[in-house]
Amino acid sequence: MGDGRRDPSEVMRDEMVMKARIASLLREGPKTIPELAGALRRPSREVTLWVMALRRYGALEELPKAKAEDYYRYKLPGE
Repeated sequence: MGDGRRDPSEVMRDEMVMKARIASLLREGPKTIPELAGALRRPSREVTLWVMALRRYGALEELPKAKAEDYYRYKLPGE
């Protein structure tokens, strides 16, 4: 991709490393995708792929939103 974006398959290859980094951040408390992206210094579009994969396999959970326009916050299961 000529616009500086990485191919989604390349992004997903980083999943194992990013899973550990995301889990470490979520141990501090629930966070939104923009908060995670800022802490990881990665684009939100990449963090969204990792979060959705982790959510799909039960490695993190989505909290209910207070307002429809709020971002979802994510946490580790059981925390």
